[in-house]
Amino acid sequence: MLRLVLFLATNLAVMVMAGFVLNLLGIHSTFSNGQLQLNPLLIMCLVWGMAGSLISLALSKWIAKTSTGAEVIMQPRHEGERWLLATVAELAQHAGINMPEVAVFDAPQANAFATGWNRNEALVAVSTGLLQRMTRDEIKAVLGHEIGHIANGDMVTLALIQGVLNAFVMFFARLIGNFIDRSVFNNEDDAPGLAYYVSSMIGDIVLGLLANIILMWFSRYREFRADAAGAHLAGRNAMIAALERLRREQQMPDDMPQGMHALAITEGAHEGFSLAALLASHPPLEERIRALSTAQIPQNSTIRTM
Repeated sequence: MLRLVLFLATNLAVMVMAGFVLNLLGIHSTFSNGQLQLNPLLIMCLVWGMAGSLISLALSKWIAKTSTGAEVIMQPRHEGERWLLATVAELAQHAGINMPEVAVFDAPQANAFATGWNRNEALVAVSTGLLQRMTRDEIKAVLGHEIGHIANGDMVTLALIQGVLNAFVMFFARLIGNFIDRSVFNNEDDAPGLAYYVSSMIGDIVLGLLANIILMWFSRYREFRADAAGAHLAGRNAMIAALERLRREQQMPDDMPQGMHALAITEGAHEGFSLAALLASHPPLEERIRALSTAQIPQNSTIRTM
């Protein structure tokens, strides 16, 4: 129920923003005398595509806290929380970013995620399972991985790529819909016919799937960079040990909400070449460990930001 409320609220915000911008630009219709107007259509798609992505980014911390039940540490209650805050502060200073909010969420599986609308207003959250079963060196490496995501601007970059992909999906889906409506079904009315709307919806689904493959490729790529950041900040051996422990725990119950997997340090394994592998937000842990074992990790340089 909560996820449905969040979904409806986000979409309502998108509709309000998009409607306001479209009215401000004087764009009320993408059709004129039965012809699809490409410039107004492109602007409309950019507004809708970018608005949804940017609103999701702006609300990302609130959505993450609400969906996972993460509790931000305002005042440390014991030595473990004091160490956690001090470690995040040390890593953030080393990476050249502001101290992010630090939260803990209840989940049996060792996991963590980072999110936020910019690198200086971020959130880092770790699971209770991670705190209970990882050594402090391994926890520091995981925190370094998440700080790497923040310092590299991964959340913002993902949101911008998602917005552009959304816009192109909407644009080309409606071009295809108009072609089918006019050329296949020979609609000569001034208004688009039913075939236009049906074909556009199918185009949104098919092209959206292809767009997600592109987005998830970038998501997998950024994991290798974040692993390198974790190794740089906490040590290669500690980062490899943390990934090895995550690999051993993949069979444990995963309480992470489905929409949060792209933000987390790990997700379920997807072996071989398949649609599931193409749509996976994370590379297999074995591949990440192998890449980290052979990578050149700089010891006296700052994390590369975007």
